[in-house]
Amino acid sequence: MSQTQSLAVKTRAGLGKGACRKLRADDMVPGVYYDAQGVNVPVMVEHLPLQKLYSKIASSHVFDLQIEGDAGAETKPALVWKVEHHPTKPRITHVDFYGVDLTKEIQVRVPVEVVGKSKGQVKGGLLEIYRESIEVICLPLAIPDKVVLDIANVDINESIQIADVVLPEGVKAVYDNNYAVIGVLASAAEAAGEGA
Repeated sequence: MSQTQSLAVKTRAGLGKGACRKLRADDMVPGVYYDAQGVNVPVMVEHLPLQKLYSKIASSHVFDLQIEGDAGAETKPALVWKVEHHPTKPRITHVDFYGVDLTKEIQVRVPVEVVGKSKGQVKGGLLEIYRESIEVICLPLAIPDKVVLDIANVDINESIQIADVVLPEGVKAVYDNNYAVIGVLASAAEAAGEGA
């Protein structure tokens, strides 16, 4: 795992739509830091550093949140929990940070990356990706960047189920029913040919 990223934020006193609008006009993003005990602290952060951090780590990496307030500065391990974007501009309009306890497991979504070309695709089948991400539970510092699925051995009318996905040590998939993450289907032409 690469070195921990960090982001500096400041506590903010002004709440409500007017105060948030003024912050955005000054290129700041209003946000809230929630800690593991349920305490929430209104914060503000510069847009550019937030955008850079979010493009690197999204919502699945712990980073050091440096909170500067009246009582001084403190650093907390945190995740970007929720991000709201402007409807038409490439801007973040609000962000929620979640403080994590590094000794307790948490549940997060991790993106799925498909690699290789399946046997079924070589024969003319169509690859269907049913899940772009999967839910996992692990310690905060063990969250994987992504889950890589090698589909080389998947044939037509076969799939990779969540129970078959190999995850790093200490990382467990969260599911009630064993669902398909990807599958290879017969093409429409082949399916019609079989029915004829």
